[in-house]
Amino acid sequence: MVKIVPRPTVIEAAGNKPKIIEEYVGRPSTGTGEVSVARMRSPSGWSEPGQRPEFREITLVLTGTLRVEFHDGAADVHAGQAIISEPGDWIRYSTPADGGAEYVAICLPAFSPGSVHRDS
Repeated sequence: MVKIVPRPTVIEAAGNKPKIIEEYVGRPSTGTGEVSVARMRSPSGWSEPGQRPEFREITLVLTGTLRVEFHDGAADVHAGQAIISEPGDWIRYSTPADGGAEYVAICLPAFSPGSVHRDS
């Protein structure tokens, strides 16, 4: 059955500054546990705690630059690029550059607070 999602569900974000998370598909928005799809908008200077999620995450940067730190390094992911992390990878996201970033996060299976395992 085809289903139109009329509007996203706004999710509270972790981090040192307000970030907007609009979930279009996932547990809170559509009751879907297989995948979540969310549009993120984070301001310049935003960062969140590191995490070791149980899900695969595909992040597509639409505008700006997203800094991604991982176990053995870091990468700046620019507009038009994507990065993939696997379940169990330690990863931390931030947007230190002017203008922040807008990006889409796809999690397989769907994101849940209990499966992200953020650093304390």
